[in-house]
Amino acid sequence: MIKKIKQTISEKILLTFLILLGIGFFGSYGLIKNKCLFVKKYDPQKLKFEKRENIAILNVPCGNVIIELDPNVAPNSVKRFKILIRSGEYNNVAFHRVIKNVLVQAGDLEFGKKDNLNYSYIGTGKSSLGTIDSELDKPFDFKKGSVALARTSEKNTEDSQFFILLKDAPLFEGEYSPLGKVIYGLDALKKIKYNDKVEFVLRPDFINSFKMLK
Repeated sequence: MIKKIKQTISEKILLTFLILLGIGFFGSYGLIKNKCLFVKKYDPQKLKFEKRENIAILNVPCGNVIIELDPNVAPNSVKRFKILIRSGEYNNVAFHRVIKNVLVQAGDLEFGKKDNLNYSYIGTGKSSLGTIDSELDKPFDFKKGSVALARTSEKNTEDSQFFILLKDAPLFEGEYSPLGKVIYGLDALKKIKYNDKVEFVLRPDFINSFKMLK
């Protein structure tokens, strides 16, 4: 007959400690893996806006980013942006350029689509609408959350690519055509995948959807 060996108090304490340690480890792993856990979610249908026709909803992996466009400061740029949003062109397009805590950039409709991602040319692609002129004359405060059209090193080359600032960049005033500002959900953009060594991202995050509220 096999005798049942009783655990000592020390052994019971050690076993309990190991169980709790295991629970803590796997719990922490789950928290780390879920990068969106502490990002606040915003439902645009539950929010009030003065000018609903200028509200754009950018859905990214960690939730909605709600942008208020300003056609008064750059009417042609905002008009172009709205056309591309309403046509669904931005859906499934990569955040191909991300600088941690500085900015995120997307909108390469030619080489940045999820089903046609081209790492050799991403960041150089355009839309089928052609370029538009820069709109730089009216004052615009490029603070955190500002949205603007990206361009090449030459002015008057704006097309479909845009960026959103994650920090203030006052030197951008007079350099980029502004579109508006993020009013809710900026933290969701801070979770967009980035590369510590270079600005362009391998296996990037994508825009889930982009649409106008009205």
